Amino acid sequence: MAEPEANHARQISNPWLIAISVMLATFMEVLDTSIAAVALPYIAGSLSATNDEATWVLTSYLVANAIVLPASSWFSLKFGRKRFLITCIVIFTVSSFLCGAATSLAIILIARAVQGAGGGALQPLSQSILLESFPPEKRGVAMAVFALGVVVAPVLGPTLGGWLTDTYTWRWAFYINIPIGIFAIFMIMRYVEDPPYIKNAKPGKIDGIGLGLLAIWLGCLQIILDKGQEDDWFGATWIRWATAILLTSFVSFLIREFRHKKPLVDLRVFRHRNFALGCVLIGIFGALLYGLVTLLPLFYQELMGYTALIAGWAVSPRGIGAILAMPIIGVLTAKIDNRWLLAFGFALFGVASLWFGEVNLSIGQWSLLWAIIISGFGSGCVFVPLSTTAMAGLPNEEIGNASGLYNLLRNIGGSIGISVVNTIVTRHTQTHRNEMSRAITSTSVNVQSQLRGIQQFLSFQGSSPSTALHRAYALIDGTLNQQARLWAYVDDFRYMALVCFGCIPIVFMLKKAVGKGGVSAGH
Repeated sequence: MAEPEANHARQISNPWLIAISVMLATFMEVLDTSIAAVALPYIAGSLSATNDEATWVLTSYLVANAIVLPASSWFSLKFGRKRFLITCIVIFTVSSFLCGAATSLAIILIARAVQGAGGGALQPLSQSILLESFPPEKRGVAMAVFALGVVVAPVLGPTLGGWLTDTYTWRWAFYINIPIGIFAIFMIMRYVEDPPYIKNAKPGKIDGIGLGLLAIWLGCLQIILDKGQEDDWFGATWIRWATAILLTSFVSFLIREFRHKKPLVDLRVFRHRNFALGCVLIGIFGALLYGLVTLLPLFYQELMGYTALIAGWAVSPRGIGAILAMPIIGVLTAKIDNRWLLAFGFALFGVASLWFGEVNLSIGQWSLLWAIIISGFGSGCVFVPLSTTAMAGLPNEEIGNASGLYNLLRNIGGSIGISVVNTIVTRHTQTHRNEMSRAITSTSVNVQSQLRGIQQFLSFQGSSPSTALHRAYALIDGTLNQQARLWAYVDDFRYMALVCFGCIPIVFMLKKAVGKGGVSAGH
């Protein structure tokens, strides 16, 4: 941004007060992407839905969030950035109340979609305000502090969500946004002002056709991801039709945006190699991070029998890793080649994923402590250097558009990641069960020995011989299902590690960059 505009912001308020104001809104929005993760089984039970259907609570939020992201720049120019930011917070806060008050799956999904739409603009608006509020020499530190908030938020989400769910009810995972939203509105009204270029802007008409096409292909993508596993993917006719609509609307969107004089998003920004590769990497890493945030709490609850609170506490140390990483990364991004920081971050996350792949049903609550801390540290080593490197070669006037696209790719990656890890767990559970059941035959000496031992134990407990036999078979069947599910989770974690290591060569395709303050993409 132009230096006079930055001076304008600094003359009005202390930049750190502005930073606190916009971080409140961003922290609330990022927190909500993961706070419901540990509450999913409770939401499913309360609203008479399956666990697979309950994951729509996460993905419906992400897709609505992604649709609004590219349009946020136009809305801020049209209505004023401060006014638009406050409006988004109001929408987000009100829809949070509606999520908490929902009495059916349909109502909470609609409310979550509205909430995602309200939250879509919060992060890019906050980033642009923060960048303009600090002088160039302090933007690296400002972005590191900002990134600390948006990296820690999705880590604290499961812990806070678990505590609220166990202590009160899952509905308080959404009600908690109300006081934060009110305080954020107060702070923004008090300390944030629009710079002259916003007040004098004439953005023209919005590219409504482009926005409509974007909504169609993103909506189709999300529906396919959510329902694909349930309906056997391309085995279902309606999924094939939805895929055709997705491809048609996506190609039409690309043609529209390249040909329109004032497109919704300027896709020509992808001519910058670092930005294009940065978007690929943030999309992949978004899938990995959201996949991990979804998988770990479900593993602890499904297979270990933990409550939401205990599961939340078990995954919370990831925040320690992120907190440790951010001050270090904030300094190093301005001094060394960021590609080495990125490679180190992906390698750490991959090592942590391999560590998760060693899980078994005998682990304790803190058995994965160091793996979880390492994954948090690795996340911190990826986010700030990646955003700095991706934005490093962009002119100031392209940063707002680029930030929207960058965050859009991260959200799309997150949606795909959630769907893929859930599909792998479901499919591989069936595969492993079939493989293990081949070894369990009525003629097997070991099986007969175990069966008789269980039957005798149950008979001593007072069961009749026939009842004890049926219960013995049920116990063996339950153990078989449990072990199959465990190996499906192990497969998921190991695949994530392979993807992490596969990203390292892509990192070194980036041009060398030493950060001078960039645009962070936190979650």
